[in-house]
Amino acid sequence: MIAAKLPVVAPTSNDLFRRIGAFLAEHRLSPEPGHYAFAYQVLHDADGPLGRAVARLTDGGVRLTGQQIEALGGTVAGVSQPLEPEGDAVDDAALVARTRLQVEDFAAMVRRARDEARGFGIDLAASAEAIRRTGDPSGIADMVELTGLMVRRVRLSEGRLQRATEEAQDLRARLEEAQGSARRDPLTNLPNRRAFEEAFAALDPAVPASLAICDIDRFKQVNDTFGHAVGDRVLTAIGQTLATHCAPHLVARYGGEEFVMLFTGGSDTAAHALLDGARAVVSARRFRSRETGEPIGAITFSAGVGCIAPGETLDGALHRVDRALYEAKEQGRARVVLAHG
Repeated sequence: MIAAKLPVVAPTSNDLFRRIGAFLAEHRLSPEPGHYAFAYQVLHDADGPLGRAVARLTDGGVRLTGQQIEALGGTVAGVSQPLEPEGDAVDDAALVARTRLQVEDFAAMVRRARDEARGFGIDLAASAEAIRRTGDPSGIADMVELTGLMVRRVRLSEGRLQRATEEAQDLRARLEEAQGSARRDPLTNLPNRRAFEEAFAALDPAVPASLAICDIDRFKQVNDTFGHAVGDRVLTAIGQTLATHCAPHLVARYGGEEFVMLFTGGSDTAAHALLDGARAVVSARRFRSRETGEPIGAITFSAGVGCIAPGETLDGALHRVDRALYEAKEQGRARVVLAHG
């Protein structure tokens, strides 16, 4: 027996109210008017830009965070439990969703303005033609009414455009901030490996440049003896000393206890002298554990430095200076070795 196909029934207001309640409970939002309004906008037009943005963010049963709700234009107040961001991935997802929503809203605004302008143009042309053919003055009244309606619609569109412009400016600032964060090491606040690779790729071949790589000596022993919190502070201190002493040249954290530097506008011997000066400053410092006051002792680093040959790849240059770094370690550490050509 074949079951009869049931007709599709549009959701009732009671059904929408029930789904709004379920949405608030699912995302742990209290029944505040602002939360209700946000849920209504999401569910009333589930195929609209906001509904699709929320669907992408919650795919797989993921709960919205407070930051995501605010990024999508909602407000967060009186939540059942704190809605905190859940890491960089969540922040990036919210930013991507907000960007898509902004683009879709702007595209919809342009389409609406274009359709309205086309309709007004057709009506005005018809009224003008009627006046030309019949000389009927009532057509003038129609044109005046249409013109007034056009002015009101233009002003409404101007308000929407102004709000969209302000939103776009705020979004641009957030995107620039996110872009900067993607190129910065969160521990030392130095440029990271990605920023360093981009800087290397942007080098002017007509300007002499040198590359250096340094590695903190016996860093594992610091971590094992005093803990990773102390190790992190040592990394940060050495990174900042390198950045200060080698300014204005680029100093980046390459990973682990390694730092890399790009020296531009001078010879490799000048770069060697500058980096060796930073090594001496670091070696002269005496570190202590902040928690116990226990002396950590001297911290040193070894480094290799060499000029970048015209057309040389990053891998090739790194390989040469890394061999020089290995020589520095073999010679007893706490020294800077100039790489061979």
